[in-house]
Amino acid sequence: MYAVITSGSKQFTVKVGDTLKLESLAAETGSTVNFDQVLMVANGDKVQLGKPYVKGAKVTATVVEHGRHKKILIMKFRRRKHHQKQMGHRQNYTEVKINEILV
Repeated sequence: MYAVITSGSKQFTVKVGDTLKLESLAAETGSTVNFDQVLMVANGDKVQLGKPYVKGAKVTATVVEHGRHKKILIMKFRRRKHHQKQMGHRQNYTEVKINEILV
């Protein structure tokens, strides 16, 4: 059984036991988070599609940790002008573990 959920304007395919790194959520470590925006639920050959969301479907997850991704380096460079600029970015994330998928 798997489901497609929306979190942080991105879509994720999840199964029970999966761990995901989502955009930052305002939840404490160890707390339970519910995702009500379920786009699709599939159980074997039985597939339920939402318009836009499946009614009554919910995915429950536990917050494992909060952290920051690896640094991404951004380099701006103009050839033959002796001009270069370097910046970095680290995105915050919340790691969650999927506990159950309810339909």
